Amino acid sequence: MIEIIPVKTARELKEFVTFPFALYKDCPYWVPPLIKDEMETLDDTKNPVFKNAEASYFIAKKDGKMAGRIAAIINQIEVNEQHKRKVRFGWFDVIDDIKVTKALLETVIEIGRERQLEYIEGPVGFSNMEKAGILTMGYEEMNTMITWYHYPYYAKHFEELGFEKQATWVEFKLSIPPSIKEKVAKFSSIIRERYGLSVIRFRNKKEILPYVDQMFDLLNKTYNTLQTFVPIQQYQIDYYKEKYFSFIHPDYITCIKDKEGKLIAFSVVMPSFSKALKKANGKLFPFGWWHILRAQKKNDLAAFYLIGIDPEYQGKGVTAIIFEEMQNLFNQKGISKVETNPELKENTAVQVLWKDYEPVQHKERSTFRKNL
Repeated sequence: MIEIIPVKTARELKEFVTFPFALYKDCPYWVPPLIKDEMETLDDTKNPVFKNAEASYFIAKKDGKMAGRIAAIINQIEVNEQHKRKVRFGWFDVIDDIKVTKALLETVIEIGRERQLEYIEGPVGFSNMEKAGILTMGYEEMNTMITWYHYPYYAKHFEELGFEKQATWVEFKLSIPPSIKEKVAKFSSIIRERYGLSVIRFRNKKEILPYVDQMFDLLNKTYNTLQTFVPIQQYQIDYYKEKYFSFIHPDYITCIKDKEGKLIAFSVVMPSFSKALKKANGKLFPFGWWHILRAQKKNDLAAFYLIGIDPEYQGKGVTAIIFEEMQNLFNQKGISKVETNPELKENTAVQVLWKDYEPVQHKERSTFRKNL
């Protein structure tokens, strides 16, 4: 017997958050989130995203045992301002039983129909700044800290239930040469001089703070034409700033300003935390923090998280400056491989950036949708 139970208590929410730890306990590629962070993200008293979103959480039990979980999400900005009349689902994990998958999805579908929405899509988070997509390629690769891992049967369940792919993201591994390529350095110098651009260097995290809001403003400008775009609100910016700031090292942020001092481009990379989070197993204490600190200081793999370029400067070679700065850092830190985070398959402008670094696509993920 399959039973769908709405999450109402703190104990049930903890059960919801920790279910993947049991489901993936023997999987060497699944990277666990920090349990405390997950609890706070899903708490409508702590996460400001609930100013413009609502969510309900459900757990599935089969014969009395935990068998799956799902979140039903409605983003009010998306529905009311962008007129995308969809109910989102996220935090979806399930055993290999299509009947459980169907029961969980039908619970979200019913919520969408009650709200007179037109389609269901997921898995996604509350906004486009969060994890998204079912893994469809790269099952023998560890996920990054901002992506989900899934077993191969997830996508098969969706296809059997009549869902279709909506958005698709691709990820690449890049090889970092031992020294900067002459053409990159030369082109970087030309672009700096032509437009009067300079690199902002940070000595500590405190110096980064005045630029964070400008970075998110550039993100909104950079990606506002993509299909998954939902404008990032100021209260979300403040929340992400607090949530991820402890992971950021000032050396790994590149900011470029024009001659008036205006931020016109930035990139954020980090040492890969996948292995460290795997060892931490959901907890910073007693030893999880040590693994993360060690990953910051000694690592041969980095993850490329964000890049934003003012539309006025897109296509003008500004990325040459970013890559020169990053490669100098990578060579200094002993980083030989970089993993990109998900980028929409149709976003070829970003994918062209990697052409000089022997890109190999190693993962792909998609959201799935179905009309209500």
